[in-house]
Amino acid sequence: MTIQEIEQSIIDEFANFEDWMDKYAYLIDLGKECPAIDEQDKTESNLIKGCQSRVWLSCHMQEGKLHFRADSDAVITKGIISLLIRALSDQTPQDILAADLSFLDVIGLKEHLSPTRSNGLTAMVKQIKMYALAFSTQQQ
Repeated sequence: MTIQEIEQSIIDEFANFEDWMDKYAYLIDLGKECPAIDEQDKTESNLIKGCQSRVWLSCHMQEGKLHFRADSDAVITKGIISLLIRALSDQTPQDILAADLSFLDVIGLKEHLSPTRSNGLTAMVKQIKMYALAFSTQQQ
């Protein structure tokens, strides 16, 4: 699936919920279902800077596509990173760099996060894009 198709799928899922308490509960469920990062990848270098909670993100490339795994000590934050991973994992670095991630605005996530969580979301997106940039330059 393309990033846009995955984003639309996420938008459709969030449209099933009437209020933000239900959407937060869904984010928590997503966080609980997110496959955990390998313990050896819970390193200082994989910690995302700028997040209030501790968020680890690892990335590797296989057959020209990036694969992400993540973990967090906060369940809502883990739900947020799991949405990003769902949209961007198994995509090419170029597609990730080109993604505008407008689904985050459409589902209302940015406007319903606290300022510190919103900063954390920005830091997560930035880190994913940095991985994509690093791997895209390796391919050239």
